[in-house]
Amino acid sequence: MSADPIVVPRGRHAPPLEVRREVQRERLFAAAATVFARAGYGEGSAEAISRQAGMSKATFYEHFANKEECLLALFDRARDDALAAMSAAVEAAPPDPRERTRAGANALLQIVKLRPEAARTLLVEVVGGGPVAQERRDDMLDTFVEFLTRENAADAKRGTVRAFSPDEAYAVVGATFELISRHLRRGRPKRIEDLEPVFERLVFGMLSPAG
Repeated sequence: MSADPIVVPRGRHAPPLEVRREVQRERLFAAAATVFARAGYGEGSAEAISRQAGMSKATFYEHFANKEECLLALFDRARDDALAAMSAAVEAAPPDPRERTRAGANALLQIVKLRPEAARTLLVEVVGGGPVAQERRDDMLDTFVEFLTRENAADAKRGTVRAFSPDEAYAVVGATFELISRHLRRGRPKRIEDLEPVFERLVFGMLSPAG
């Protein structure tokens, strides 16, 4: 999601309806991330999101039934973007497990740095979204655990590292997201990049053979 407004031609040069609707949806996503980050999910509203996007409230309701549905859709987009960035980085990295770990961690931190409002929705504001949003957050953690476990299992099969237990994989993911959440909520640490060596020590410690 871009922070810059997306403008499409009008009149006879206007793109097809499907394209215009997708542009509207992207603008609403960007606006919702801004509103939720600034005011919090509880204080955010469909009206505020529409105003931020420069659209009517009627247009908002053409895309989302309510602000909860908007939050969940934005959450899904942020989760998918983060996973895609990490997957691409790991795939392009050298085969050494530590280099792949560094690449994945760096990709995650970069997307948080570039899209802090969307990241805040993913890790902070979703907590206030009610039971459905809480369940979506739990599923998101499981998805990242599966990603980590899958990558770790391939390396362990080659005998280069030990395999994570399910609880160890969950501990890595949980600690990672809590540290990023603290950065987003409290500005600690001030620079998101300062978390990279922390993640490396956390993961590398668990990858070392026991004993």
